[in-house]
Amino acid sequence: MSRALGVVRAVGTIAGLALTTAVLFPVQWVLLKRDSLRAGAPPWWWHRAAVRLLDLRVETRGAPVPARPLLIVANHVSWLDIVVLGSLMPLSFVAKAEVASWPVFGFLARMQRTVFVDRTRRTATRGAAGDIAARLRRGDPMVLFAEGTSSNGGEVLPFRSALLGAARHALTGDGLPAMVQPVSIVYTRRNGLPLGRRGRTAIAWYGDMEIAGHLWGVLTDGAIDAVVSFGEPIAFGPDSDRKRVTAAAEEAVRAMTAAVLAGRPQPAVAVPGR
Repeated sequence: MSRALGVVRAVGTIAGLALTTAVLFPVQWVLLKRDSLRAGAPPWWWHRAAVRLLDLRVETRGAPVPARPLLIVANHVSWLDIVVLGSLMPLSFVAKAEVASWPVFGFLARMQRTVFVDRTRRTATRGAAGDIAARLRRGDPMVLFAEGTSSNGGEVLPFRSALLGAARHALTGDGLPAMVQPVSIVYTRRNGLPLGRRGRTAIAWYGDMEIAGHLWGVLTDGAIDAVVSFGEPIAFGPDSDRKRVTAAAEEAVRAMTAAVLAGRPQPAVAVPGR
């Protein structure tokens, strides 16, 4: 894509996103004021529009489990993950506290009903787990990027177990477990061409990359293909070991990510009962 066409594409995308936001924001504002159970719908519509405007082509393997409470545990590559996952179903995210103060992104995150976590303070993490549990009990699927940061797109970093305890707190007392579903996100092509290691790192947003420059690159450089793999859900009951469940979710995400990168079918990964 030529530079001039890329700029035209970027301007058109920004205009489309601004218009979509202007249309949906008043609806979402009213739903949030009323604490409506329908408040998950406008962000879902927004992300579905954003996928089209950004020319993101999303392929899914497997499907989200219908059982509730549901905590989705995913790897994290880029801010694009939010749009990709948000386009598939109504859900909300868990994000680091500083996101709330970011221009534009912070506003959109609040409209998505994101739970913000100050991971530098243990007491704040415990409080956030309670907020996540309350949302799970309402039936809201929540997405936790369990690595705690983003990767270069070609690897999965170790998962952290602290916030997975929210799934246990969400148990309703009726004997039914909460469900933890591993999810893998891999970016595979750009403008129809397979991505190698360098191509994946260009899409990934990690380390000390500036968001503005990365955003402009995505807007100007053409279509991106993503594969989202939904693994087998892991039942998380009152007696479940949090670290064992976290390790099982990490293993499943690693296996699904490796399969997509190698062009293999989605693997079957055994999950623990506890």
